[in-house]
Amino acid sequence: MPVSDVKSRLWGTLSAYGLAIALGVILVDQANKWWLIAGYGIGERGRVALTPFLDLVYVKNTGISYGLFSSSGLAGQFVLVLFAAVVALGLMVWLSRVETRRLAAAIGLIVGGALANAIDRLVIGGVADFYSLHAFGFYWYIFNLADVAIVAGAALLLYDSLWPSRKKVSNGA
Repeated sequence: MPVSDVKSRLWGTLSAYGLAIALGVILVDQANKWWLIAGYGIGERGRVALTPFLDLVYVKNTGISYGLFSSSGLAGQFVLVLFAAVVALGLMVWLSRVETRRLAAAIGLIVGGALANAIDRLVIGGVADFYSLHAFGFYWYIFNLADVAIVAGAALLLYDSLWPSRKKVSNGA
């Protein structure tokens, strides 16, 4: 397969846009985690109430969402990093084919969030989570900015699937 065919399959008109968003997510998330752990010392402070419904607390999640499939071992973390890398690669192939900035942004948010959490797994052996939402004695899961990016990207994908762009509608697509 010629190099130009490979490049056209892996790079589209909105690839740079989506990957810039992914890089931005990684940088903001990693800077936030570094500051909370090393600068603010959240590990030593314990739970810090920010509002009546939001606390800061440091938790290292060695599993996936809600601590499912928890694995503190190196092999388990490697499998989760590998999974994140494969998903990110698949999303980047999809990114090379998208035609709207909204869809490129959605994919960039998800890729950036997944890779930011994968970096945590490689560096600290799990994902650093800090933000705890709660109300009326009920605590939801503890999350980080990478998780917020992933959820925002998924919401944009859902929005895009339910309300296609005007360009698609006007073309009868």
